[in-house]
Amino acid sequence: MERRLYVFAACAFIMAAVLGSAWITGQFTTPAVDRTHGYVSELAARDQPWSPLFRAGDALSGLACVLGVLLVPRVVREWPGWLALAAFGVFTFLGGLFPLDCATLSDPACGGSGTSLSHLLHGLTGASGTLAVLAAMALLGVRWRSWLSWALTWLSLVATLLLVIALIAGHGAGLAHRAQLTVIAFWLVYVALHLLVADDPAPAPVTGDDPYGEDGCLRVAPGRMGGVGGARVLPPPPPDAAARVRVSHHADTHVVEEGAGPTVLITSGPGGAWFHWDAVAGLLAGSRRVVRFDRPGLGRSARPVAPPTLYAEVARLVALAPAHPERVTLVAHGVACWHAEAFARLHPLCLAGLVLVDPACVTGRRPLAAARTAGRWLPVLGGTWGAAVVARLAGPAAHRLLTGRPDPSGVSTMGKVPAAMAGEWLARRDMAADLLLLRAGKPFPAVPVTVISGDDADACQARLATALGAAHVRLPVAGRRLPLRAPQAIADAVNA
Repeated sequence: MERRLYVFAACAFIMAAVLGSAWITGQFTTPAVDRTHGYVSELAARDQPWSPLFRAGDALSGLACVLGVLLVPRVVREWPGWLALAAFGVFTFLGGLFPLDCATLSDPACGGSGTSLSHLLHGLTGASGTLAVLAAMALLGVRWRSWLSWALTWLSLVATLLLVIALIAGHGAGLAHRAQLTVIAFWLVYVALHLLVADDPAPAPVTGDDPYGEDGCLRVAPGRMGGVGGARVLPPPPPDAAARVRVSHHADTHVVEEGAGPTVLITSGPGGAWFHWDAVAGLLAGSRRVVRFDRPGLGRSARPVAPPTLYAEVARLVALAPAHPERVTLVAHGVACWHAEAFARLHPLCLAGLVLVDPACVTGRRPLAAARTAGRWLPVLGGTWGAAVVARLAGPAAHRLLTGRPDPSGVSTMGKVPAAMAGEWLARRDMAADLLLLRAGKPFPAVPVTVISGDDADACQARLATALGAAHVRLPVAGRRLPLRAPQAIADAVNA
């Protein structure tokens, strides 16, 4: 899938180069524009016969350039160059929206009666776009270390200087402008070819004592073997007053463990991260070993390699649970309650008890093929610049809206998080269908179960408590934030 993203991004850049080169035929269809001394953008001036066509070409070229940047898989150290290239696409798009009033250099009478705001904005966007593309060429050339990239960069810089000199001298601006646009078009094609032959981006290595890469995801680092499920234990943060916190890495899953005693394994609801359970873990770590983790794409775990499934999440719980004969107490929230119930039905001898916090309702709606197709694309889309932009702009606000609290670790600004959340939402029908089949074929074990819900709970939660023979605890709390609002009730249910 990631290789296909490179292909799509390359196609977008080639399309941007082709649409941006429409002036080649336009100079023959618009003889009023001087080929030697007139701007190429004069072809799209309001008083020219083919103005709508060339304006549309410029706008679409800019959009194709921006789309190409958004589809490029993210490489951390290349962000300044791609940002500059996206800015070039935006300025090119705006240049198509705000055309010249008339042929500035080709028509001596142009501007005699004043110019409009659109005319002035076109000049501003044109100059800004030139600076942006020169910056993109230089910044990406530094990262790619390609002689061809630097050759095109220097040619573009020379053409730009010649354009400035021609404007000052009053002669030859059209030739210099056409040379500049030709080099830019060739460079966009070069960018496309570079993406087609480039290797997939490798995770940033760990250096020093920091166990996380530049994108905030957990990385494999030198260390001793141990921890949960034989995980590679990474340098832990300083111990606090309550318990020593151990951070480990298990199959690209970020795991946080603290305390000692009977094991409590906590699995979060949609979009949840380990730090949402800090209060609950703090109440339990004095007498129990508390294990929290982030599912793939969430928190500090690596991006998923495939869409989530019910059985894959059950296997994750099995890998993080203690070895037989020790049993684990599972605490689950939201849709993760489905994973916990499936674990109980498939591995009854591994379970000591179950605490279901605000469990999601299981519906019998038929899974959609379109959702499965979209779900296969989301893991790779989460690693693109487009996902990074969406997360950076909307992530902190969305996190505060969903939890009522700020994001202390900054994980909501990572592009993989919204993609993982969307992937889990698209997989809900398939997970529900699998769980219904398990309910029909596998009995629920005779273990203590507590269902915790708020004032706004659905009736299905009461039915679930009855079906599982569970104690149903209703709290005077509304909303889907029970782990944050009622940590004591959850800890009491575990200890009971």
